[in-house]
Amino acid sequence: MKINIKDVLYRIRPFFILYLVVLCVCLIIKFLYTREEIYYAVNGLNSSWADAIAPYITDIGDGVTAITLSVVVALFSYRKALLLASSYAVTSIVAQILKYIFDAPRPKTYFAHDLSHIHFVKGVYILLLHSFPSGHTVSIFSATVVITYLSKNKGWGVPALLVALLVGYSRMYLSQHFFEDVMAGSVIGVIVTVFWLSWLDGKQFIHSSKWNKGLIKTLGK
Repeated sequence: MKINIKDVLYRIRPFFILYLVVLCVCLIIKFLYTREEIYYAVNGLNSSWADAIAPYITDIGDGVTAITLSVVVALFSYRKALLLASSYAVTSIVAQILKYIFDAPRPKTYFAHDLSHIHFVKGVYILLLHSFPSGHTVSIFSATVVITYLSKNKGWGVPALLVALLVGYSRMYLSQHFFEDVMAGSVIGVIVTVFWLSWLDGKQFIHSSKWNKGLIKTLGK
C-alpha cells in the first residue's frame, strides 16, 4: 500500500488547515512583539484556578501519556499502536537533538536577574536549560496528528488541535518555555509526524491481518 505525504495531509485536513491558520497568527504575534513582551503577557494572565489546572494540562503532553495511550490502543490494533508509539519516539529524538544543539536557557535562567516580577506556580519544578524546542509540545502535536489520521471522523481533529494548543500554552504559563519554543515544537511535531506516517504506514507488513488486530483478539483465540 503506497501512501505519500499528500495522502496523510488529506486525512488530517481539518486539523491541518486550522493548524496553519493558528500558526500564521502565531508568526504575526512573533513578528510584532519581542520574546520578553510575549512572555510577560502570558505570565501576567495568571489566576488561582489556572495555577491548579495547568500542571494537569501540561502532563497530557508528557511521554508517559503517549506510552500509556499506545499500550491501550495495542489492545485493539497493533498497527495503530505502532504508528502512535513510533511517531512519539521519532519526534522525541528529533526534539532532544535540537535541544542539545541550541542549548537555549529556559525563562527562569533567562530572567534570573528579575525573578521577583515573575509568577511561578507553587509546587511545580521549573527546569533551567534546553528550552528550544518544547518537548511536550512536540509530543502532543505528534499524537494529535496520528489520532486525527487514524480517526474515521476527521472532525475529531479540531478538538484534538485545541487540546494540543492548551498543552502548548500551559508550557508557557508554567514558565517552562518561551513562545518560540512552543511554536517550533508544534511545527516539528506536525511535520516530522506527517513524514513518518507517510513512510511507515506505506509499508506492506503493517496492513496485514496480523497487524490490524490487537492483543484482545490475539488472546481471545
